Amino acid sequence: MTVRVMVVDDQLMVRAGFAAIVDSQDDMEVVGEAGDGAAALTLAARTAPDVVLMDVRMPGMDGLTATARLTAGERPPRVLVLTTFHQDAYVYQALRAGASGFLLKDADPAELVAAIRVVATGEAMLSPAVTRRLIDAFAAGSLTAPPGDDPRLAALTPREREVLGALATGLSNAEIGVALGIGTGTVKAHVNALLPKLGARDRVQATIVAYDIGLVRPR
Repeated sequence: MTVRVMVVDDQLMVRAGFAAIVDSQDDMEVVGEAGDGAAALTLAARTAPDVVLMDVRMPGMDGLTATARLTAGERPPRVLVLTTFHQDAYVYQALRAGASGFLLKDADPAELVAAIRVVATGEAMLSPAVTRRLIDAFAAGSLTAPPGDDPRLAALTPREREVLGALATGLSNAEIGVALGIGTGTVKAHVNALLPKLGARDRVQATIVAYDIGLVRPR
């Protein structure tokens, strides 16, 4: 299957560079380029991309607003946010807006291509540097007594709550299995079961929900 990619950035040379990298891959094609968020919405409606490479800071409608609108549709594309900015606030805002991944623009072409493939399959992707800061800033809390009035939390079994809490601290399925004394396959089954209950598309979105409902708290 060919991954249909749209590139959104206000700098023409940057767009051209990303487009060239994508088009050099046998399993990818660029279906459009846009210079701002508003143009991206119009173009996405016409071209139906699988993955959108989205800049954050652009004139007019910024990338965060465009991401939120793109991911709110019935058949939303996966959004991979690309930026030169390292601030944690951008990471968190992008993920809350519905982005499936976050990669710094100084990543090498191989990392970009790998990230596109990851998010195209429905998984979430963060660069290692971004992941470390995100975990430190937002996901290094401990499990707390959760509020009982959120229907999303009430829909989870006790074990699913434990898995979600561990997932939100940045643990892999294998690490969660060790921590909880269960097999990796069982962890994966719990993750697959809790995602639709939370209305989350992937692990990153589930982590955001975990903070929203108070299951874990940042330091």
